[in-house]
Amino acid sequence: MNTRFGILLPTGQDQWDDARRLVDFAVRAERLGYDSVWANDTLLGPRIEPLAMLAALSSATGRVTLGTAALLPAFRRPVMAAQELASIDHLSAGRLIVTVGAGYPGRSEIEYAVSEVPWERRFGRLDDTVALWRALWSGERAFHGKILCFDELPESTPSFRPGGPPIWLGGGSPSALQRAGRLYDGWLPYPPDPADYRTGLAAVRHAAAERAEGAVAPALFVTVLISDDVEDTDRRIDSYCRSTYGLPYETVRTVQVIVAGSVERVTEALARYTEAGATHLVCRIAAPSLEVQLDQMELIAESVRPALG
Repeated sequence: MNTRFGILLPTGQDQWDDARRLVDFAVRAERLGYDSVWANDTLLGPRIEPLAMLAALSSATGRVTLGTAALLPAFRRPVMAAQELASIDHLSAGRLIVTVGAGYPGRSEIEYAVSEVPWERRFGRLDDTVALWRALWSGERAFHGKILCFDELPESTPSFRPGGPPIWLGGGSPSALQRAGRLYDGWLPYPPDPADYRTGLAAVRHAAAERAEGAVAPALFVTVLISDDVEDTDRRIDSYCRSTYGLPYETVRTVQVIVAGSVERVTEALARYTEAGATHLVCRIAAPSLEVQLDQMELIAESVRPALG
């Protein structure tokens, strides 16, 4: 099976000087042969909001999948979010994938507070929100979940595709694996060890045993930096981790997969994940500026992707 490559847009304000260049970045990715472009979601730091970003790309691109990696639905009123997502699905002619997550202790609790959403029962709220979206896109006029309940719903914008765009789940906890297999259309984790990816995917597929074969797309979110200078690579990755998370590289690498080094080393590392079952690689480039990210994006497209295709 061919490996599909995606690229995460550098939407943080510290990475661009003109937000309109992000549209050019996505168009360049499409021309380089990438299969998808993605936007992430956070309230911690200035950036271009992901749904606004994808709406702008819906007419500027014509082939690539447009995705969120990941959207945190708790930040948005669920009925309005369903309309926003259905609108992007229409504007892109069905090229949308929505990866969702519930956030992380500490970091995301601040975001929940300013969104006036309780941190407790966040996973149940997330699953209810996704189920509500699907109900609205299918034309249902009432919804009764474990947390969200509506006796009367207004007529909502239907999705471009029957049933709505695919919805993937980010996360690698045991409960996330079970929920991904039972309720979602894809799985987008970032485990630091390929063996953990293989084990996690087996658990997802076991949970999805009663669904159609291939019901859950196996994907990987991976941070990448290509460089032949070992010391410089470690320095750049450490700087990126500290600016992004306020944590050193040595800490972040124990939590999520970071692949850095020569083209050969990066290719070999990614190959271990594709051998473990990943068919979609969503690459986040560990670089501080749009210009460096463009160079890295071209390197990945020209040197890494052919070897894994």
